[in-house]
Amino acid sequence: MKKILTILTITFVFYNTHAQDKINWISFEKAIALNKKNPKPILVGIYAEWCGFCKKMDLQTYADKTIIKAINDNYYAVKLNGEEKKDIVYKNHTFKYQKKGKKGFHELPVALMNGKLSYPTTVFFSKEGTKIQSVSGYLKKQKFEKVLAYFAEDAYKNTKWKVFEKMYKGKL
Repeated sequence: MKKILTILTITFVFYNTHAQDKINWISFEKAIALNKKNPKPILVGIYAEWCGFCKKMDLQTYADKTIIKAINDNYYAVKLNGEEKKDIVYKNHTFKYQKKGKKGFHELPVALMNGKLSYPTTVFFSKEGTKIQSVSGYLKKQKFEKVLAYFAEDAYKNTKWKVFEKMYKGKL
């Protein structure tokens, strides 16, 4: 009995220390569905397979333990390929892949980025499901932590970014 308890304890500790080793990425549709049941802000990381800064953000920013914890604790996280081939239904509209030349683009990321394809881009939705803002470009972990806090804490509602950025003390 003592051995079983020891094994269970070790398993529990191991699971909890490794539970936040990576971001819990889910599909866009699943995030929208989960948000309806249990409202929580949504973060959409838009990327392209060929994008060097997207890969750098994956390896450096999204791999940081503080960022992982902040995203997993405060957001439904979606990783969305800007060149996704499958249809995505959102707000009673079917967004599709559009072939253009040798490559193409998916209509949903284009809509979320207001028609300006720029990779990587992070789009934030409120817990009410409304798009708040998109943030284009590679973000280092220190800056991204502030951006995550700004939207997770609803500071964007009554505090200008520059003021929040100066006041932020790393408490997310």
